[in-house]
Amino acid sequence: MSFIAVPQQELTNTFTMLDKQWMLVTASYRDRMNTMTASWGGLGVLWNVPVAYVFVRPQRFTQTLLSQNNLFTVSFYNEAQRDALKLCGAQSGRDTDKVANAGLTPVYDERGFWYFAEAEWVLCLKTLYVQQLDPAAATDSAVFEKHYPLQDYHHQYIAQVVDCLKRQS
Repeated sequence: MSFIAVPQQELTNTFTMLDKQWMLVTASYRDRMNTMTASWGGLGVLWNVPVAYVFVRPQRFTQTLLSQNNLFTVSFYNEAQRDALKLCGAQSGRDTDKVANAGLTPVYDERGFWYFAEAEWVLCLKTLYVQQLDPAAATDSAVFEKHYPLQDYHHQYIAQVVDCLKRQS
């Protein structure tokens, strides 16, 4: 099993990939690595570079690591990995080895990126901008009331796409 670099245009149907297939957001700092399941985010162009953006709640251990290192990955999986992604969304890596519990195989890229051998797609990212969502800026307060009853507003990470990897069969 290996990965190859592919043109970003080869990414297809990102809405389905994000919303239905989910993704793992993987961050590290020094000797700690953690991943979490997410489905809120997207791809686009900002400041003349291709970017991905993801949203992470402040209480997530992954958010702690994201705040300490500007390199991270988002990775996408096929349906066979659904249980692993469910587990990564339900357990905290702060207290458990959820990567091992999920049966995922960590891969370290010499540039400083972590991802998993089971991934179909991996985006290697470098953080450009971080901001916690502000309910005062919402134009529809009902959205914030629905999604933030605890007022634990997500941090939005906008990151430059450094590389796009596709798993070779």
